[in-house]
Amino acid sequence: MQLSTTPTLEGQPIKQYYGVVTGEAILGANVFRDFFASVRDIVGGRSGAYEKELRKAREIAFKELAEQAAELGANAVVGIDIDYETVGKDSSMLMVTVSGTAVKI
Repeated sequence: MQLSTTPTLEGQPIKQYYGVVTGEAILGANVFRDFFASVRDIVGGRSGAYEKELRKAREIAFKELAEQAAELGANAVVGIDIDYETVGKDSSMLMVTVSGTAVKI
């Protein structure tokens, strides 16, 4: 499955469009890990604990997107948009959504 944020894949004409596909992932942030991350893990404005959770959520969302496209018969997804949000009480959960157009190239 080829995945791209661009609307086309250079040198590979799109033969068929299947429609919009999406993938979502919402992960709860562990209160204790977050506390310790804020104390020991923030160096230069970065938090390795949060980055790891964001990476995990993004991987889950992309996997769902690719699975949904494959079910439609697509072999690529183009025009992918990636969104990050915090949701829940006190913004305690991380949400990643990806969407794009499933196509056959």
